[in-house]
Amino acid sequence: MDRRQSLKALAVGTVSASLILDACKSTDKKANIAESNPGGGAVGLDRQPEEVDHYKKVTSYTFFNEHEMATISILADIIVPKDELSGSATDAKVPEFIEFIVKDMPDHQIPMRGGLKWLDIFSSKKFEKAFKDLSAKQQIEIVDEIAYPKKAKPELAQGVSFFSLMRNLTLTGFYTSEIGVKDIGYMGNTPNQWNGVPDDVLKQYGLAYSEKEMKECVKFS
Repeated sequence: MDRRQSLKALAVGTVSASLILDACKSTDKKANIAESNPGGGAVGLDRQPEEVDHYKKVTSYTFFNEHEMATISILADIIVPKDELSGSATDAKVPEFIEFIVKDMPDHQIPMRGGLKWLDIFSSKKFEKAFKDLSAKQQIEIVDEIAYPKKAKPELAQGVSFFSLMRNLTLTGFYTSEIGVKDIGYMGNTPNQWNGVPDDVLKQYGLAYSEKEMKECVKFS
């Protein structure tokens, strides 16, 4: 099983259906939301006033600086790289999702910022450069040391904890995006055509469609 398939299996088992469904709102629904919220953002008739206020608050400032966002983008694309099936984590705007989440859920702020700082210190000791300035090979070498908790050295526990959080946020952001939903083949509620009870099943019970039913009710494709 390759990396993308492994991540997909993990995400499908952990991402809530409500989040996926919310990511699949139709264009008309988005248009209605936009009309009810001229100021922009994911608020509308289905939001309470306090939710609207909270949304405006968390989107009114920036938490991560440019250096931190660059590092988050690199890590996100290492976790969910672009392949022949779909775009990468950054294509799905996962870094922006993480920026929003740490403001919406402040408990993530210290672990994320502290983890990013730890990563740069570890990177500087190992290669004398910040993580974002390393070669792709060096970046993967560091990630491999903290991506597998059972194999990681005890002294890298902080890095392991940070990467686990980063991975969870990345997968949640990716698989609740339009790109991620398409990647797992989620169709949602789509219209289809019922072709009636199969003929062999009808015969099994000694039944058959009448001429009127065949003409008016059952349409075989």
